[in-house]
Amino acid sequence: MKRNLYCLSFLIISVLGFQTNVFAQGKQKPVLNHIALYVFNLEKSTQFYRDVLELEITPEPFNDGKHTWFKLGDYSQLHLIEGAKQITPHEKSSHICFSVKSVKEFIVLLDKYQVDRINMKGDSKSPTIRPDGVSQIYFQDPDGYWIEVNDAKL
Repeated sequence: MKRNLYCLSFLIISVLGFQTNVFAQGKQKPVLNHIALYVFNLEKSTQFYRDVLELEITPEPFNDGKHTWFKLGDYSQLHLIEGAKQITPHEKSSHICFSVKSVKEFIVLLDKYQVDRINMKGDSKSPTIRPDGVSQIYFQDPDGYWIEVNDAKL
């Protein structure tokens, strides 16, 4: 009985602790749910994010062949939605970013899939080293959306 009460208490404290982080001081703090990208060719974009970034595909409720959802973390997803009429240029400053353990190891994966990369200035394939010591590279997905990969410690 005591053990069950202890387990129940631990569970309640854990849940309340999570809610405290999300709803700090009675105010709701937003939590990232998803990022949606409108893509020209869903199959090509799905393959890119699945293979190059090694993201996990998750079930999506539409089942219409026009959506692919990927798990980004415990509470966040990337949604690809087919329907863009054309591929349009995007600025590098508008990008999504993923952190990896080693940028150097990730570059091997980019090379395997023949994905071109550049540094922040755009003048080299070598990673940029930020003032805080974080290495970063940039590349584009099939629709020209920019992606940064860095080795920031989370």
